[in-house]
Amino acid sequence: MKLPKSRIKAAALLWASASYIVVGVLHFTHVDFFLAMMPPYLPLHLELVWASGVFEILGGLGLLVPKTRRFASFGIMALLLAVYPANIHMMLHPDQFAHLGPEWVLYARMPFQFVFMAWVYWVGTPETGSRETVP
Repeated sequence: MKLPKSRIKAAALLWASASYIVVGVLHFTHVDFFLAMMPPYLPLHLELVWASGVFEILGGLGLLVPKTRRFASFGIMALLLAVYPANIHMMLHPDQFAHLGPEWVLYARMPFQFVFMAWVYWVGTPETGSRETVP
């Protein structure tokens, strides 16, 4: 595993990687929590929870490997878009998610998906002047 030369970018990369791996594992250890977020109009709730968990784990691991880092970052960005309907569902039904805190928290989460996308895009891009190859 080769980390970026910038300590800030290396720390951001490791934090992102660890976060996606841990949250991916949580999809299997806390299934009911994630099932509750599923909009009713989507089919195969359990399978979608498991699939998103697998892809979060794979994305987090992929960020650690320079040759797959950029691909993994785009994969995580796609996953963040794919799970956005669950965030919308939570925001529109705050009574079902009162255990997560005040209602404003559900609204505040919405723009953070885009912050997370920007973060994973940044850590997935080669450093300026580096010899990292772009797949």
